[in-house]
Amino acid sequence: MTAVPATAQPRRRQRRGPGSARGREAASGWLFLAPMLAILGLFLVVPVLMALWVSVSDWTGRGSPLSGDVGFVGLDHYEDLLLGGGLATQDFGTAMRNNAYYVLLVVPLQTALALFLATIVNRKALRGKGFFRTAFYFPSVTSSVAITVLWLFLFSASGTINAILARLSITGPNWFNDPRGVLHLALGAVGVDTAPAALAQHGFLGIPLWEWAAGPSVAMSAFVLLAIFTTSGTFMLLFLAALQAVSADVEEAAVMDGANGRQRFFRVTLPMLKPTVFTVVTLGLIGTWQVFDQIYTGTQGGPAKTTLTPAYLSYSAAFQNNQWGRGAAIAFVLFAIIVLLTILQRLALRDRDVPRRRRFHRTPAAPAAVAATAGTTGGPGAAAVGRGAGVAGGGTGATKGDAGAAGSDAGAAGDDDTTHGSDR
Repeated sequence: MTAVPATAQPRRRQRRGPGSARGREAASGWLFLAPMLAILGLFLVVPVLMALWVSVSDWTGRGSPLSGDVGFVGLDHYEDLLLGGGLATQDFGTAMRNNAYYVLLVVPLQTALALFLATIVNRKALRGKGFFRTAFYFPSVTSSVAITVLWLFLFSASGTINAILARLSITGPNWFNDPRGVLHLALGAVGVDTAPAALAQHGFLGIPLWEWAAGPSVAMSAFVLLAIFTTSGTFMLLFLAALQAVSADVEEAAVMDGANGRQRFFRVTLPMLKPTVFTVVTLGLIGTWQVFDQIYTGTQGGPAKTTLTPAYLSYSAAFQNNQWGRGAAIAFVLFAIIVLLTILQRLALRDRDVPRRRRFHRTPAAPAAVAATAGTTGGPGAAAVGRGAGVAGGGTGATKGDAGAAGSDAGAAGDDDTTHGSDR
C-alpha cells in the first residue's frame, strides 16, 4: 500500500496576557528598567522639552519659563537666525562655516589615523603592544582643558612648533591670532588676492561665497590638529577590537587565493569593518559638531570670529547676552543638522547587495510524513520498504550519495526476498 502522509499537528499558540509567562517576563523587564527610565525622563527628556519651549517663547531668563508671563513667539527666533539677514544671521553663518570646515577635516583624518594605528598595534610581530596602546590612548583620557592649555603654549608665536619650523627655515604664523583662511592663503600664493564678482555678490546665511571659500583659519587649523591628537586613540581601540574579531581563516583563504597584503586589507578586512567605520564616523560627526570646551578655553571665538562654533554661539547668546530663545534655537538647529547627517551617512554606508529583512515573515513548518506498510511479514512488504528506502536515500542529493546507495542495496535485497518467497 502507498504511504499515507500524516496531518500536521496544529501548533498551540502561547497564551499572552498579564498572567502568562511572557507577560510576567515583560513586567519584570519593565520593573528593572523603571528607575533608569525615571532618571532619563527627569534629567534628559524634561530639560529637552523645556529648551524646546524656550526656543519658541520670549523668556528672558528671569523666573520660570513655564510662568504665565512668558509668551509664545512661534518660530521668530529660527527666522532671525536663518532668514533675518542681520547680525544674528551673519554670526550663525560664520559659526556654520567654521564648524563645517572643522568637521570636513577632523572626521576623515581622525578615522584614517585611528585605523592606521589599530593596524600597526594589531600586528603580531610588534613588540611592546601594551606600551603603544597606552601611549596612543593616553591623550583621550586627559582633560580637554589641560590639553588645550598645553596646545596654546605649543602653538604660541614663540612656542615649540614655531621653533621647530624656524630650524627648517620656515617662518611660523602666530597660530591662535591669525584669522586668515588657509584656502585664501593658498590662492594668494598663486596671485588670486581679490574676490571674483560672482562670489562677492552672492552669499548664504549672510556670508559672501568668497568668505565661505576661505577655508579654516590658521587658528582653527590648530584646533583641528588638537582634535585629531586627542580623539584618534579612542577610535583606535574600536578598530582594534574589530580587527581582532576578524577570523584568521578569512585571511588564510585570501592568502591561498593569491591576494597580496594591500588586496587583503582593502577587499577583505576593510569591508568587514564597515559597522565599526559607521560607529566611528557617527561619533566623530556628533563630537565635531558639538565642539565647545576647546573654543571656550582657547580663543572664545576669536580672532575675528574665525573659531566661532554653533555650540559656543549658543552659549554666548544665552548666558552672556541673555537671549535664551535664540540660544535654544541654535541648539535645536544644530541637533537637526547632526540627525540629518547621521541619516545620510547611514544611507551611504548601508549594504546595497543585501535585501531588506522581512520582520514579520514566517516560514511554514514542513509536514511530517509517516510511511505505513501493509504487512508485518512477507516478501512484497519487505520489497516495498526496500524500494522506499532506496528512493529516499537517493533523493537526498549528491552530498548523501552513500545513503542513496545503501537504500538501493536494501531495495535490491527486498526484491531477492520476494523472489525466494515466491519460489517457496
